[in-house]
Amino acid sequence: MAVAGAAVLLAVPAVAHQSPTGWQYDSSCCSGTDCFQAPPSDVKETKHGYQLSTGELIPYSDGRIKRSRDGYFHECKPGGDPSSQRSFCLYVPDRSM
Repeated sequence: MAVAGAAVLLAVPAVAHQSPTGWQYDSSCCSGTDCFQAPPSDVKETKHGYQLSTGELIPYSDGRIKRSRDGYFHECKPGGDPSSQRSFCLYVPDRSM
């Protein structure tokens, strides 16, 4: 019985969760615990891309960059660990002109 229950748990697809303001993170970025709203000071725009506080540089052309739907930065990292050196996705707010 325990084996059958474990098999069911393993067969369930990853489910994205919602941002603090209620919009859904993409399932390709989040398995339910990976994404979090980041303080603006954690993300800097450079001439080569977005520089995260961990030192990771995500080029502007990188497919991991997604549009934030609430005006805040959101990072998606393994287990939601802000210190992880590898991001699944980075949600960026629209730039004001």
